[in-house]
Amino acid sequence: MFTPVETSIGALLLHQATSVLLYQNGNILGVSGYLRRLFSAPTKETLSFFAGMAASLLPLKIFLPELITNYPPIPSTAVAALVTIAVGVLVGYGTKMSNGCTSGHMLCGLSRLSGRSTTAVAIFFPTAILTHHLVHPTLITDACSSEIPCYLPVYPTYTTSTKLAAFAIAIILIARMTPRYVEKVLIAQGKHDAQSSARQLVQFFAGLEFGLGLHISQMASPSKVLSFLSFPRLQAWDPSLALVILFGVLPNLIEIQARGFEITPLFSDKFELPKKTIRDVDWKFVVGAAAFGMGWGLTGTCPGPAFLRAVVQPTWGLLWMGGLVVGNKMAW
Repeated sequence: MFTPVETSIGALLLHQATSVLLYQNGNILGVSGYLRRLFSAPTKETLSFFAGMAASLLPLKIFLPELITNYPPIPSTAVAALVTIAVGVLVGYGTKMSNGCTSGHMLCGLSRLSGRSTTAVAIFFPTAILTHHLVHPTLITDACSSEIPCYLPVYPTYTTSTKLAAFAIAIILIARMTPRYVEKVLIAQGKHDAQSSARQLVQFFAGLEFGLGLHISQMASPSKVLSFLSFPRLQAWDPSLALVILFGVLPNLIEIQARGFEITPLFSDKFELPKKTIRDVDWKFVVGAAAFGMGWGLTGTCPGPAFLRAVVQPTWGLLWMGGLVVGNKMAW
């Protein structure tokens, strides 16, 4: 069902995660690229980011257990296991060939007015919708039955709403202030690695906010994503994730257009932005974006949500992430 309150607040946390990482460390939050580095040449910053994502489950369990993502059961047959691996391969291959997924291209790329990212989104989004419609013709998911129109809104209780708002504000403030404070303390103590420590903290809090944003917005839920991909059949369509555009991508766009990239990031001497443009789009890029769209449309899972699910279901994670690594190796 349509969850405007939770998804809007979750999307704002996604915006904050990408904003903090960009303007404090100078980095683009692209989870598929982060995962490639995690499995090939992990750094302290990469490990810090994924530690933050993994840690996102803990505060939800303590303060907002009703917002923890419900996942399908882990594969119980050889066929189901092979399908999980195959989907991971497809996503790994596609994201490597097209240099990004929903986080790097949609959440961060569209807001930078990147023609290359716009092209990727214009390919993988309709491909995902088409794939979902072909593979799941009934369009019935765990998030949306056929009895009640899925576009009808449901709202959290007053208690949950107030706790969620206070929780989000607290996380945003902590994520923005803590690295600055720690750097000042370390500098005062004469530590030479103050900036490096601050950068690692930024990565951790960006991962924490991103993981929380995925859980709270329910982008981490495969059935929720698939119900969004049920468009244009309105009876089965959950419009919640459209709010990620409104409260995630749009704030990023406004901030980037207002601040620009003239002033260096807080903990870096430069921005590390993609240098390729729409002129660099070739057939490999197009095939990759389409392959990712197919993988996303098959099960409603992309790299960020996949990592969160792997934390909860390690067996599933071993299968899917193993496929992702194979898919990365297959790309060139």
